[in-house]
Amino acid sequence: MNNGPLLFLGFFLAIAFSWTGIVVTNLVQQDKAGTTQPFFDSASETTVPLPMSGAAKQGQLVYQDLGCVYCHTQQVRNPVSRDPGAESIDVARGWGNRPNVARDYIHDGRVFLGTMRTGPDLRNVGQRLPSESWHFNHLYNPVITSPGSIMPPYPFLFEVREIVGEPSPKALSLPPEYAPPEGFEVVPNARGEALVAYLLGLRTDYDLPEAPGGTQ
Repeated sequence: MNNGPLLFLGFFLAIAFSWTGIVVTNLVQQDKAGTTQPFFDSASETTVPLPMSGAAKQGQLVYQDLGCVYCHTQQVRNPVSRDPGAESIDVARGWGNRPNVARDYIHDGRVFLGTMRTGPDLRNVGQRLPSESWHFNHLYNPVITSPGSIMPPYPFLFEVREIVGEPSPKALSLPPEYAPPEGFEVVPNARGEALVAYLLGLRTDYDLPEAPGGTQ
């Protein structure tokens, strides 16, 4: 008995179901995501989330260029349990006040959710660590702010230059063991400043109807 037609039909149906499940479902989800709008809170008369500043957008490109996504995620996850009162392990770690939802990312363009958590989640790093000088020192050499850190330093985001006249107000305040020679200073370059602007803008300090708790 020739089972060729039957095998062909089974193969065709398997491909058709796979295509429907993967391609069509993703297209439907993308279409839904594209219609998600910022939320206007009539009580406070604010719209959230706010779009990124121009400097932060440039910093996002630096973040992408440096491959930060390979070690850091940007997603405070939901609780594993569906039990009422269950707490997100990421919230318990202090990485955010609430889990992230799709609306949090509508201004991101390319979303850097990430998969590896070699370092801490950064979705709320601007809220958790709001000091600009902390981020500059951390990028210059992470062990300055985080002893024992395995994150590599990024000295190419800075310029070591001779002080001419008055020191720059942008000069880093470094511990003596990391400070440049006498008469020199360390200042961030344009890429360093943009990356810090981006990191400081990563914050979920607002509430959404589908995700309250951001302002707690």
